[in-house]
Amino acid sequence: MGGFFIVGMTDSLAGYLRGRARWRLDRVQRKDGGWNARCALALLDAAAYVQSLPEDDPLILALEDAGCFGPYGLGDFEPVEPVAKLIDFWSEGEPWELLTAIPPVARGDSVRSDR
Repeated sequence: MGGFFIVGMTDSLAGYLRGRARWRLDRVQRKDGGWNARCALALLDAAAYVQSLPEDDPLILALEDAGCFGPYGLGDFEPVEPVAKLIDFWSEGEPWELLTAIPPVARGDSVRSDR
């Protein structure tokens, strides 16, 4: 009997983060001072963290509310361009900090620059 498999939000987000980490590892830039490796490690750390969260974790639900998983939260994690840039340049910080930073960027909220 045929069927389909629905990928959960945490699986989708973790897969996206792992994919961006692989992209960072594949980049060859002379004299990057380890920048790409640091970004890749931070994203792999975030992917492992996300994978450990339940689907109803407040961090995941905030991403869903911000529209990161498509209409009604039924799609894959597909970030808008500013979120994709945030993720691609994430190089330090705790995984929960990345997840907390995404919703306001996804909604287009202004970000305070006095920090």
